Amino acid sequence: MNELVWEKRQFGHRARLAVTPAQARLMDDQAHAARAMWNQLHDLWQMTPRCQRSLTRLDQTVRQARKEIDWYAVLPAQAAQAVLKTYVQAWRNCWDRRADEPNFKARLRTVMSVDIPQGRDLQIKRVHRRWGMVNIPKVGRVRFRWTKDLPVGKLANRENRITGARLVKDGLGWHIAFRVQTLEPKPEPHTGPEIGIDAGVSLPLALSDGNHQDHGRPARLPDGTADRDKWLNPDEKAKLLRLEQRAAHRKSFRKPKERSSNRLNRTYDQIKQLRAKATRRVVDWQHQTTTNLARTYGTVVVEALTITSMVKSAKGTCENPGVNVAQKSGLNRSISQEAWGRTVTMLTYKAARHGGTLVKVPAPNTSLRCSACGFLTPGSREGQATFVCKNPDCGWFGNADWNAARNILHLYRIGLVAIPAAGRAVVRRTRGAKPATAR
Repeated sequence: MNELVWEKRQFGHRARLAVTPAQARLMDDQAHAARAMWNQLHDLWQMTPRCQRSLTRLDQTVRQARKEIDWYAVLPAQAAQAVLKTYVQAWRNCWDRRADEPNFKARLRTVMSVDIPQGRDLQIKRVHRRWGMVNIPKVGRVRFRWTKDLPVGKLANRENRITGARLVKDGLGWHIAFRVQTLEPKPEPHTGPEIGIDAGVSLPLALSDGNHQDHGRPARLPDGTADRDKWLNPDEKAKLLRLEQRAAHRKSFRKPKERSSNRLNRTYDQIKQLRAKATRRVVDWQHQTTTNLARTYGTVVVEALTITSMVKSAKGTCENPGVNVAQKSGLNRSISQEAWGRTVTMLTYKAARHGGTLVKVPAPNTSLRCSACGFLTPGSREGQATFVCKNPDCGWFGNADWNAARNILHLYRIGLVAIPAAGRAVVRRTRGAKPATAR
């Protein structure tokens, strides 16, 4: 009998807070103070010569600012230190070529958030089946929706505990994301079948075995245009249209460089609520779908897509204007709405949790090569969803996304030995960048 092996696992759990208006104002003040502190650190970093930049200098600035600026006092000291650590880590990620340089956080375009790095400050207690209570520094006791068993009270120990949390605000209000550390038995290797997955727009996830995953919502309107609000029902779509028209009407009265009126801001908040509701629905579908895939298949193979390059604008410049700009803009919006990167992230950690693996293969020509004969014949991709092999000796036909999924799985099975030069160039990393396994 094999001996049970235990391993540490860290994950997050997000819960919705039921805050009073006074508590919401206190959280807003803390979030604005944290954003202002980030901007102050960024300005100091840019103005300081490279030879004089240090963590000690930034820490002294944070401490001095909390003494001299009154409205910085609403932010707890631990949260201020968390802003400093996050800013320094952002530069380390930039130096390791894992992210872009940190930049200025604008008031209206930045997600409002506050970090609570000390787990012992939360003092979580379950009230009854549906609600729990958490202590937020300088805010007080706040109720939150209890939807998952958390290691608190007698269930908490050195290995199973909550190490911290983060307050995040979206269109539906304030939420808290707990950082949970647990000790769980290491899963046995998954013995399920292998599967290739192609991510698309009309067909969200095409599987090589034909068991495609569709969210049951038409990707296009009756007139053929892409439906960017497909996660809203007809009444919510009508409400969203009225709000957008109202916002455009009120915005027309605003003079250049003039602040938005309170009425316009309230309309924007209502629009954000509908957008946040649609986002919650798509995230819920992604969680359920990826969990089912991780439980069913032992090896999941996907394309190594560079999504940031795929959604770049085709507008061009004044000297070289782009073509089909409106069509490319609609495609970019549809790709962003499907959130392929989030789906791959979920598949990665869920497959590992169930003992499986996720493998990425180069993406060039997976949708153009025939999965039956393996030839690249011009004209085989007849449409967005139709593939008919023009090879006289083949003639295979089927869904284009299904054909791509079969090619993705075939690349994994042959060990990438038959990938053309363009495919091999995709997997090369930038000079000086660390491989993913070493980060």
